Amino acid sequence: MQATRQQILDYLRRRGHGTVKEIAGFLGFTQTAIRQHLTVLERDELVVSHEERGHVGRPALVYRLSARGDALYPKSYDELANALIEEARSVLGPQALARLMKSVAARFACAQAPEVRGASLAERVRETSELLEQRGNVVTWIAEGGAYEIAKHTCPYWNVATRNSIVCALDVEYMRQLVGEDVRLTTSLLRGDDCCTFHIKPTND
Repeated sequence: MQATRQQILDYLRRRGHGTVKEIAGFLGFTQTAIRQHLTVLERDELVVSHEERGHVGRPALVYRLSARGDALYPKSYDELANALIEEARSVLGPQALARLMKSVAARFACAQAPEVRGASLAERVRETSELLEQRGNVVTWIAEGGAYEIAKHTCPYWNVATRNSIVCALDVEYMRQLVGEDVRLTTSLLRGDDCCTFHIKPTND
């Protein structure tokens, strides 16, 4: 990252937003120079802008970090999640932790259950696959001999799962809640397989 552009991003990260005039004044550059850097940052989808009308004159462009720009800054979500899971295991015990993870999965599924409720099993599997993709997964699914398989080729919880594999129970319970059938994890990225495969078998079979 070019040094001046990084300074602009840092300014927007600290202040939340800023105009060309405000950024130039803070960093000690000309407005023309700052405008040129912002053009590049906006082209690279690291900042976004919108017009904001003041008391006099033309509306000013106000700049903010985009989601992509904000993602450049480190997050400690994985460290926090691992610490919480390990503390819960220590305080509650492994069985209570397993129940807790199932409750979390049920909470996730509860908000999205209306999207799949009342549909056929095939439709529920398709909708569940789409919901998993919205949660940051690369997913495929197939029908096979009256049963179904959902394959997750990525894991959004990887840095947590490698330390606390119990998070895999989240996906199993999440899918079970949505498809309303038995779900079993048959292959796993953690075990070195190409994907996490979830076998879904109708309970009336």
